Amino acid sequence: MKRRRLIIDCDPGVDDATALLLAFASPKELDILGVTVVAGNTGLAQTVRNARIIRQIAKREDVPVYAGCARPMVRDIVDAGEFHGESGLGPLPIFEPDAPAAEGHAVDFIVRTLMAADEKVTLAVTGPATNVAMALVLEPRIAAKIAHIVVMGGARSAGGNITASAEFNIFADPHAAHVMLTAGCQVTMFGLDATYQVLTTPARVTALEAVATEAARASALLMRFSNELEVKPPRRAGSPLHDPCTIAWLLKSDLFVVSGAKVSVETNAGLAFGHTAVEFRADADEVNANWVIQADGQGVFDLIVDRLGRL
Repeated sequence: MKRRRLIIDCDPGVDDATALLLAFASPKELDILGVTVVAGNTGLAQTVRNARIIRQIAKREDVPVYAGCARPMVRDIVDAGEFHGESGLGPLPIFEPDAPAAEGHAVDFIVRTLMAADEKVTLAVTGPATNVAMALVLEPRIAAKIAHIVVMGGARSAGGNITASAEFNIFADPHAAHVMLTAGCQVTMFGLDATYQVLTTPARVTALEAVATEAARASALLMRFSNELEVKPPRRAGSPLHDPCTIAWLLKSDLFVVSGAKVSVETNAGLAFGHTAVEFRADADEVNANWVIQADGQGVFDLIVDRLGRL
């Protein structure tokens, strides 16, 4: 398997942390060119620090971390602190990492890296798509340099997790999601329909806790935190593990089933703001994304346990 050249755009975030660890633990498959960070689950200063913390836990200081956009393209800032804790990493011990963030802005890094690339680069987007959209606006030619954009975002039959119909990442910057989906790139989207099939059941978390690495212990601690949040309905069977699905697909796509669709984002204010409309009946020339409709939850966890045991 040829190594996939990858930029990870994220907003850590408890589930982003496991996604990063899974990617860092897979150097044979993934050539991570950089991690670009955006405000989302919490503010930019915290998400950048959190990405650096996870990088240090994974002992992957060879991968640069770039600070990006501190706010959405148009809408007011929104965060998800109630789900990720004050620090953004739940109960994980917070410290100032040894390695600093790289000099320069994440959007400039994305543009510069893609324009200089001699082969196409994949983007994994696990937070609001602000950095990616701003890069596409700044330099539209990068669209031709993108092999694939793998996105955690959106909801269809599952309904929303921030409003009745909107998933958080899209709701946090729907205008950026619109730019990303209309740029002509190959896109695969992991909406809540798929990620709700990947649950942090007590048995799965226990299996991860048994792995004797710092990375596995950190990931399991974050999963326990998510499972213990007071939400309605209660998470008796575990909480959904959203962001790691993107990295799992890059490593083992047969864990998922996708279907081509026309996906559009509601950017007008109102009850449907941030809603993703997913139309499977679209004509072939209207299809702009692969929408993930099925996920092998146990298979994803088996992959996480295996890889985090290598760090």
